[in-house]
Amino acid sequence: QVQLVESGGGLVQAGGSLRLSCAASGTISRINRMGWYRQAPGKQRELVASITSDDSTNYADSVKNRFAISTDNNKNTVYLQMNSLKSEDTAVYYCNAAVRLSVHVEYTYWGQGTQVTVSS
Repeated sequence: QVQLVESGGGLVQAGGSLRLSCAASGTISRINRMGWYRQAPGKQRELVASITSDDSTNYADSVKNRFAISTDNNKNTVYLQMNSLKSEDTAVYYCNAAVRLSVHVEYTYWGQGTQVTVSS
């Protein structure tokens, strides 16, 4: 099993920056991929950014060139650096981890979420 604990959310003015952190514990050696999703009120949860175990990254078009995902050297903490924040970035941000159960099977774990509010 993998446990994920997020931190770093809060209130920020438009144009400002925040950094989210997600600390993973448990069977972290089996993590294939970690990512950040967000869900705004009345909207579906959407992918923000992801990073694989070999550091390949993927971003939603809406955050490219503003957000950056990274991990620490031990690959047990994933960060989301968010710059040039906009009001439309306001959402609950969730960390997730795709854990390899077998060669072709993954299981996804989720954190509890952290609120990011951008005031205009």
